[in-house]
Amino acid sequence: MSSIRQVQVTFDCAEPERVARFWCEVLGYVIPPPPAGFATWDAFNDSQPPQDRGSWFACGDPSGVGPRLYFQRVPEGKVAKNRVHLDVRVGTGLVGAERLATLQAECARLVALGAVCVRVLTADEDNESCILMQDVEGNEFCLD
Repeated sequence: MSSIRQVQVTFDCAEPERVARFWCEVLGYVIPPPPAGFATWDAFNDSQPPQDRGSWFACGDPSGVGPRLYFQRVPEGKVAKNRVHLDVRVGTGLVGAERLATLQAECARLVALGAVCVRVLTADEDNESCILMQDVEGNEFCLD
C-alpha cells in the first residue's frame, strides 16, 4: 500500500477568494495560475454560470511542501467552534520572552490583515504559549 503524500485542507466560507487571499498573506502561499484557456481568474469566473461564480478558490505552498488550501462557498454561516483548525508555527525553537515577543509581533501583522486576536494562552507545564486568533470570517487558528 502506498502512503498519501498530498493533503488539502478545505474551508467552508462565504467569500472564498477573500479568505484565500488572507491565508496567502499569512502563510506566504500563492494563487495558482487560472485554468487553461483563461488569462485571469476573473475571465474564468465570468465564463461560469452566475450561481457558480466565485464559489471556490484555492492557494498553495510555492515550495510544494505544505498542504493546498481550498475555500468553498457555503450558504450557512459559521455557528460553532471549528472542529479542525490550523496552527501557524512562528515561535519554533524560541523560549520565554523571545518567544512571546515573536508571537506578539506576528499577531500584530495578522491583525493588520484582518485577523482577530481572541486570547493569549500563556505557557504552563504541559503547553507552550500560543495566541488564539480568528481569520477574516471567524475561523479559529492558533499562532504558536
